[in-house]
Amino acid sequence: MPPHLRLLYSGLMAGFLVLAGLPVVRELARPRDIWWTPKALMIPLDQGRDRVEIYARGRSLGALLEAGQLRVGEGSGSTVLSKSDIGLRLNNSDRVRAERLPVLLGSAAMCGVLGTLLLLVATERLGYRGERTSA
Repeated sequence: MPPHLRLLYSGLMAGFLVLAGLPVVRELARPRDIWWTPKALMIPLDQGRDRVEIYARGRSLGALLEAGQLRVGEGSGSTVLSKSDIGLRLNNSDRVRAERLPVLLGSAAMCGVLGTLLLLVATERLGYRGERTSA
C-alpha cells in the first residue's frame, strides 16, 4: 500500500476511533451524583411509596408521622413532624445506566474493531502483496 494511502486510512480510522470512544469516555468521566432528584423537586412521602419504604424500629415512617410520634429538636424545644415535612430524593442512576448500556457496549465494540484495523493498516499488515509463484 502506498505510504500516502496508508496515512490517509490510518487518519480516518484514528478519527473514527475517537468518535466511537467519546460516549465511553463521557460516561466514565460523569459525576456519580447527577442522577439524584434535585432538592427543589423532592417528592412527598406518599408519592414515593412505589419506590421506597422507610421504617424506624419496625414501624413505617408514615404511621409514625400520623401518630405524631416523630419530633425534631430545635434549640430549647421540639416540634412534631408531619407528612408535609418529609421529602424524598431518589437516585435514578440505575435506570439511566440501564438505558445507556447498549449504546456504550456498541461504542466499546467499535473502539476494539477500529483499534485493530488502525493497527493493521499502520503496520502494513492489511496491504495487498500480490501473488507469489512457487518455482
